[in-house]
This record gives sequence, C-alpha cells and structure tokens, in this order.
Amino acid sequence: MKLSDAINSYLAYVLDEKGLSVNTVESYQRDLLKLLEFLGDIDTKEINLGEIDDFASYLQKQDLSQNSRSRIFSCLRSFFSYLEMEGFYNSDLALNIQVPRKIIKLPDFLNEEEVNKLLESPDTSTPRGIRDRAILELLYATGVRVSELVSLKISNVFLEERMIRVLGKGNKERIIPYNSTAAKYLELYLYGVRPSILKKRGEDRVFLNMRGTSLSRVSVWKILKNYAVKAGITKNIYPHILRHTFATHLLKNGCDLRTLQIFLGHASLMTTQIYTHLDKEFLKEVHSKFHPRA
Repeated sequence: MKLSDAINSYLAYVLDEKGLSVNTVESYQRDLLKLLEFLGDIDTKEINLGEIDDFASYLQKQDLSQNSRSRIFSCLRSFFSYLEMEGFYNSDLALNIQVPRKIIKLPDFLNEEEVNKLLESPDTSTPRGIRDRAILELLYATGVRVSELVSLKISNVFLEERMIRVLGKGNKERIIPYNSTAAKYLELYLYGVRPSILKKRGEDRVFLNMRGTSLSRVSVWKILKNYAVKAGITKNIYPHILRHTFATHLLKNGCDLRTLQIFLGHASLMTTQIYTHLDKEFLKEVHSKFHPRA
C-alpha cells in the first residue's frame, strides 16, 4: 500500500472508529504529511527503522520543540500499529519507535484570593455585569472549556438539580454539578437578562452577546481579560486559566484524580495527572512558608 493511501485509511479509522475529534485528526494529518513529504509516496513495506531514524534527524533540524517531536513520534507509533493490525505492514516497527519524553509545562492558575477578586469584579447592577458574573462563576464552578461554555444549550441546563450537560472532545457528553453561587447568577441571567437581549426566537445557546446572538470564544476571553485587569491580577490570563484553577483547587481540597478526570472530560488519566504536579508545588510552597527549618 502506498504511504498516501495508508495515511488516508488511518485518518478515516481514527475519525470514524476511534471517535477522535476533528482537531486531533487534523493534527495527526499534519504530522503524517511531514513523513510523506520526507519519504515520498513509497510503499509502506519499504519503510524500516532506518528511514524513521533519518526522519528524526530531519525533524531535529527543523527547530521543532521537544513536545512537538514527541507528538509526531507518538502519532507514528499509532500509525504503524494500525498498519500492522490491518495487515498492511509485516514488521513490529511500532514497538521500536522511540517517542521523546514530553516536557511537562505546568499551567498557570489563580489562588483563592485572586479568584474571589475576579468573580466579584462584574457590576451586577447592570445586565452585562449579571451575564458576565454568571459566565465567570460557571467557568470556575464546573471547569468546562470555553468552547463548551459558549456551546452550552438551554436544554442542557438543569436548574433544579444544579447541573449542566456539556459536549466535550470526541463528542463525549458529561454532566457536571455547579455550586449555589453559580446557580444564583445563572438564574438571574436566564430569567432577568437573557429574555431582554434575545433577538432570534428559538436560539438555544445559553450565553448571548448584548446584541442577542451567540457569544464567541474570543468574546469570553476578552471578558475574562478585562475583569482580571479590573481585579488587579497580574498573572497571564488566558481562556483555560479558570479550568486549571478549578482542577487545582479541587485536588488541593481532597478530590481524587478519577473524579477530577470525569469532571474535566479527559479521555486519559495521564492528562489529568498534570495537576498532581501543581499540587506538589503548592505543598512545597506551604512547607517552605510555615516549617520553622524550611
């Protein structure tokens, strides 16, 4: 089988049968096209470990980060495992592909004082302020991605149970509870603000801009950034920071890793484990600050 045909077959497999997200599949496609560009459209049975080593040397010269190279070789290992499984390749090449170790970059998060300042920044005497407070409270209360928040539909908000249902990566649904403060501002927004700004009958998105149409991810990022400045927070603010803060605070307060994985919608526990590193840093800080001989 030609390499280009094998790549197309693999991408169809991970999209249709493995249920990976479109973004993930597009990332795999970019990585595999690098291999195709380097080797040419040769028969897959002609590829051996020597070609893979040459490809590794080629990537080393492209000034790619170690994490990028790690992702590419992880993709290659999965790709050749698929070819072996389907009988398109007769070697155990996948087992011999060395994946560079990823460098773990710990995400930023806010401490409890910073979170409180941020959440209390909107002027809740105004419709915009009520909407913004509901957005910030729900992000912190549930740890949802901003993309999941702006896609949230009225039909997926359960006010009585104080739960929301979100559609995450790979079209996987999960249900997440939220706290009483988030419930208060969400209900104020839904009953007092949203009906007055709604322009299009039948619009099912929960969060709208002040023109009455769906709120974008960029708009939420700007909302977050503006209130961080107002609250005097000097840390780098980006859309995921409340998600990281949610996870870190839950872990610090005794939440187990499996439950946190469910809340965050991570396919693998390995992804969730990054927050154990954050927790260790926190413990070191506390030890250093309060131990008499630290």
